[in-house]
Amino acid sequence: MVNISTHRLDELKNNFAGKKIVVIGDMMLDCYFWGDVKRISPEAPVPVVEVGDEFYRFGGAANVALNILKLGGIPFLIGVIGYDNDGTIFTSLIKENQMHSDGIFIDETRPTTAKTRVIAHNQHVVRIDKESKDYINEEMRKKILAYLESHIKKIDGIILQDYNKGVLTPELIEKIVHLANKNDILITVDPKFNNFFAYKNVTVFKPNRKEAEEVLGIKIKTTSDVSFAGKTILERLKAKNVLLTLGEEGIAVFEEHQPEKRMSTKAIKVADVSGAGDTVISTLTMALAANANILEACYLANFAAGIVCGEVGIVPIEIDRLFKVIGEDHK
Repeated sequence: MVNISTHRLDELKNNFAGKKIVVIGDMMLDCYFWGDVKRISPEAPVPVVEVGDEFYRFGGAANVALNILKLGGIPFLIGVIGYDNDGTIFTSLIKENQMHSDGIFIDETRPTTAKTRVIAHNQHVVRIDKESKDYINEEMRKKILAYLESHIKKIDGIILQDYNKGVLTPELIEKIVHLANKNDILITVDPKFNNFFAYKNVTVFKPNRKEAEEVLGIKIKTTSDVSFAGKTILERLKAKNVLLTLGEEGIAVFEEHQPEKRMSTKAIKVADVSGAGDTVISTLTMALAANANILEACYLANFAAGIVCGEVGIVPIEIDRLFKVIGEDHK
């Protein structure tokens, strides 16, 4: 159990303000079309959705950046979009939220990664994905690294947000981690399957149960399974810390030369787990940048995940709400 005093919580909350966090990874656009179905198409046996509303949200690594913003930080987005309509909408969302956009590079050979959800009567009718999973070309890799190098002296942390959409190549991962460690900048990782063991020597590595099972070739069901998975990943990656998220079973924290720690979930009700991983990595990194230790950071991130799981849809965590909920839990 992590015991954080009210004074320490206030101190950490104040320290969140203005932290500069670079988010590198697969930028996405989430598109929503809401409507009603009143008939079947005469052209094919499919429903006709009469759209009444449409809106766009940040997805992927961009949602992580939005969480950083809502937690009082200053996000720097680094990624690749296409020269298309979705890219234009994505850029307008960056401007709308007054984020730094000069780290977003346009590659005319790739589409902007976009996930379009068609919803009728509160049910998904279909999801349409536009994306390329090929690795970005050498020109894009050089631009990303050059941009990071030009900002490395004035940032407080780096998040690598990998959805296996091609931005984070093994070569780029190695160079980014080396640059971070050389400059003593904390670096956290939210991985997917393809590059799982490429993220060596990072500050915190945060897989979920499914990702860990996939790469280790095991089922994580028991307490000993969790211990084996966390310790194996910690050793193979030579990470300073591993945070293994376990859904309704909470989280497990593994540190170098320390016994593992468990934290039960703070989710009172689970309406939607979408975006919870983004919230965890954002809160964790902001807390570490604010001078929290790893257990304090995981404690805050665990609460943040519990809050957003109670909301329908992908909702960023707000700093005031996070610390209010934690404060009420302390009473």
